[in-house]
Amino acid sequence: MVQFVLNGGPVRADADPQTPLLWVLRDHIGLTGTKYGCGAGLCGACTVHVDGRAVRSCQLPLASIEGARVVTIEGLPAVATHPLQEAWIAEQVPQCGYCQSGQIMKAAELLAANPKPSREEIIAHMDGNICRCGTYPRIVAAIQRAARERQL
Repeated sequence: MVQFVLNGGPVRADADPQTPLLWVLRDHIGLTGTKYGCGAGLCGACTVHVDGRAVRSCQLPLASIEGARVVTIEGLPAVATHPLQEAWIAEQVPQCGYCQSGQIMKAAELLAANPKPSREEIIAHMDGNICRCGTYPRIVAAIQRAARERQL
């Protein structure tokens, strides 16, 4: 039994300690916003925050998060009130939408550490989060908009 804080509330997960966090979130807890992409930690679709750091949940064994604070896309405010969610909508970022939860979680990590990043800092930080539809210019624009319009 592994205990951790998930989206602000305590959770006890009864799964094999080597089960990737992604599958615990999706199959055991029922939070499906975090997506399975490549399963190798290369695409970023499974990105969540663990103790404030963006991590690839497909590569993170459940045992490694004992006592940690985990935030998924569902942990951001609902109804598009988070500045990044609003910016994503305003900039019309999603096409297929599959990678978007991972993109937003990675962007949230950046803006928490650097509220006013340059375009180059955004591109460097987001490197490795893959968008199959190629909406990278809109992703950058949305992060710039969120940084410009609201303090996170």
